[in-house]
Amino acid sequence: MELNEAENQISELRKKLNYYNETYYIQDNPVISDYEYDMLLQQLEKLEEEFPQLITSASPTQRVGGEAAAKFSPVVHNVPMESLHDSFSHGELMDFDRKVREAVPNPTYVVEPKIDGLSVSCEYRNGVFVRGSTRGDGHVGEDITSNLLTIKSLPKRLTQPIPFLEVRGEVYMSNDSFLRLTEEQELHEEKTFKNPRNAAAGSLRQKNAEITAKRNLDIFTFNIQQLNGFEVKSHKESLDLLQSLGFTAPSSYKVYDNIEDVINEIERIGNTRGELSYQIDGAVVKVNNLYQRTILGSTAKFPKWAEAYKYPPEEKETTLLDIEINVGRTGALTPTGVFEPVQLAGTTVSRAVLHNEDFIKEKDISVGDTVILRKAGEIIPEVVAVKCHSQSHKPFAMPTVCPSCGSIVVREADEAVTRCTNTDCPAQLLRHLIHFVSRDAMDIDGLGPAVLKQLIDNSLIKSPADLYNLKKEDISALDRMGDTSADNLINALEKSKDNELYRLIFALGIRHIGLKGAKLLCKALGSIESIVSATTEEIAGIDGFGGVMADSVVKYFSLEQTHELIEQLKSQGIKMPSTQKSAESGILQGKIFVLTGTLPTLKRSEASAIIEKLGGKTSSSVSKKTDFVVAGEDAGSKLTKANQLGVAVISEEQLLSMAEKE
Repeated sequence: MELNEAENQISELRKKLNYYNETYYIQDNPVISDYEYDMLLQQLEKLEEEFPQLITSASPTQRVGGEAAAKFSPVVHNVPMESLHDSFSHGELMDFDRKVREAVPNPTYVVEPKIDGLSVSCEYRNGVFVRGSTRGDGHVGEDITSNLLTIKSLPKRLTQPIPFLEVRGEVYMSNDSFLRLTEEQELHEEKTFKNPRNAAAGSLRQKNAEITAKRNLDIFTFNIQQLNGFEVKSHKESLDLLQSLGFTAPSSYKVYDNIEDVINEIERIGNTRGELSYQIDGAVVKVNNLYQRTILGSTAKFPKWAEAYKYPPEEKETTLLDIEINVGRTGALTPTGVFEPVQLAGTTVSRAVLHNEDFIKEKDISVGDTVILRKAGEIIPEVVAVKCHSQSHKPFAMPTVCPSCGSIVVREADEAVTRCTNTDCPAQLLRHLIHFVSRDAMDIDGLGPAVLKQLIDNSLIKSPADLYNLKKEDISALDRMGDTSADNLINALEKSKDNELYRLIFALGIRHIGLKGAKLLCKALGSIESIVSATTEEIAGIDGFGGVMADSVVKYFSLEQTHELIEQLKSQGIKMPSTQKSAESGILQGKIFVLTGTLPTLKRSEASAIIEKLGGKTSSSVSKKTDFVVAGEDAGSKLTKANQLGVAVISEEQLLSMAEKE
């Protein structure tokens, strides 16, 4: 290969790897698999080995992938937290052994599982935990002391008051905790973590330690970085010491004097990884003698006394038996593949999410095909490719009606998701209710998914409004609920009636409207009536809103089902208070106004604000209780109904004239 061609290839590989490093280490959101990343890095290493004049200190081969984030205080590592060089074959392990033996006589090795988590440093003074930090770029990490304090398996006080100790460990999330977390995220239709490693990293790097505490993280410690007051001469001695001090270290470790036994142990660990309660992505070989380690030294990135062996991802062939369609809280139709059961990474796999119609078409997946499955992060099954089509191959098509309620489904031009148009769709109810009662929404303590499911299964609730009809005897009769739990839940429901308006708006689950959007909407428009009657243009004019959000709000509040739900909630005593202070008295006190058509100078929100400031109220519909209809240009059915009922119809000018008399 010519130098110019090598320069171009190296430059392109570095760009890709730097981008993948950022998504993996900084954003905790990998876009390619570890194996794909490793292959790219290995390709870069080989090119740099062939053209050493092109190596730079900034190359991904020369530095650790992460860096400290600005939201945490920086911590300088006195002992660098190095990365490990990866091997992918037994031949490479033998090369490692050969290089070690060329530098030191008669080396021995310790083999450990390579935990797939987030590397951290933990410091102790006089046996008490004082500070913890991430690896960062190996030289500067992030202070995450408060978050590490939430991990139960990390000792806060050692069994002996060692003057100073710094250990290196790996924070991880167990398989069970990861599955529980992703199930919860799926129920709320939140973006799920892709694997336990990124779930652990994302949980540990939270500014709010309470969130970290809920994620059930664990830690293995595997290396002593600094030690004062004790002396250890080998890695095995250091692991023995760590366990005696209260740390969780690798469960079994032996000393080996030849590379063949090392390879056998690596294979044994690999064959049993499916039985572990946590994820490993390889095994690590370490020179046991600490003095020999100092002789071997390190490169700019890796210690020369250790080598990581990475297991290739396990893939299996199976038959796709069916594609089921599940309906989520927002009506999203998600296809799920049902497969002939197959053993994969230690468990039986028979189902995998197929994401959306585009994903299926891209891979040309159809029922009856032989497909290749693997587990992303060794946990979540995914279809890698179609091995071969069945003889009856028929391209997949999303249903035209909802499989749950039979309503028409739509797919908007800018989205990959197909949705059910029926907001009362039974399949959406559980997820909708889980969102409705959640902490940032109506915050109804005691209404977890299990209780809500029982209420639905017993036909006690069919909409959020039904929650406020529940009686103590309805709740106490449920599984694992009693009189005390029922009383607490009734009290929580009553308390939620006094919530601020933005909580209710967020609880309704309007597409594209998160908590921030709900607050902006309520702050700008002030009342539920103003929100209901606002136009797309008025809402789009709110700072922080856009056309898509505005259109979503208007569409939601134009539905008859929405009007019925709002009225039902009002009748149950939900306060729906204005976010703007209502006048105690005023010239319009107690008067009910309806706004219709386009006013000459005022937006509807501005007219509503004037009415409410003077003590009046605005409504979205005309009835016998309506006092005035303020009609503008192109007034429609509301004006017609006002005339039929004999309700006074006034202009914007007359409204402003009323205001001037105040």
